[in-house]
Amino acid sequence: MEINYRDSRPIYEQIVEQFKLLILKGILLPEEQLPSVRSLAMELSTNPNTVQKAYQELEYQGYTYSVKGRGSFVRADQSLRKNKILELRQRIDEIRKEAQELDITMEELGVIMKEDKL
Repeated sequence: MEINYRDSRPIYEQIVEQFKLLILKGILLPEEQLPSVRSLAMELSTNPNTVQKAYQELEYQGYTYSVKGRGSFVRADQSLRKNKILELRQRIDEIRKEAQELDITMEELGVIMKEDKL
């Protein structure tokens, strides 16, 4: 896990996004324990309160759950990935509609998407 100090997003948001990606990709498995707040804070050279805030946000969004005295764990919930796919489809629909409004064909849109795969 890496923090980009040039990124305009707060550090806790960067931590949240990286954990969400690891969970959605299946790199972090259901019921797997996240690093302790203290150890991750030391690893990232950041304040433990920042990591704690990220963990609270992950729990609020439904990606993790906490057990008092034991730490945070990945939630065993297949709907997270399904919800993310649904969200992506909605964003794709919005892009498709915007492209149509600008008279951009689906072929042109495909070329644009391929160009961004550098």
